[in-house]
Amino acid sequence: MTQNNFPLKSWHIENMERTVIKYVKGLPSDASKWEIRKHKKYGKLSNIIRNINYDMKHGVTIDQVIEVFFKIRHEPNYYDLQNNLDAMNRLGDLERHWKETF
Repeated sequence: MTQNNFPLKSWHIENMERTVIKYVKGLPSDASKWEIRKHKKYGKLSNIIRNINYDMKHGVTIDQVIEVFFKIRHEPNYYDLQNNLDAMNRLGDLERHWKETF
């Protein structure tokens, strides 16, 4: 019998992708006061890095994180993010952090 060391690995991969995309998108221009308050509290780069590190403790690899960055930069599904300069700057900040770390 083999033990599954990371039983929720697929969920953590999806959660990491959602976290990165949400950070890169940023706060919408028509955000409510509640969304602004939550973004101010939880939407900082340090919180995003902490969330990704948590997912990495549960089976996400650095290659999968880099793959999400690559998908956002090059796949046509993320065309609206690719044309947004602020979104690409936020993605660049994340990429710089992971390149310095590993």
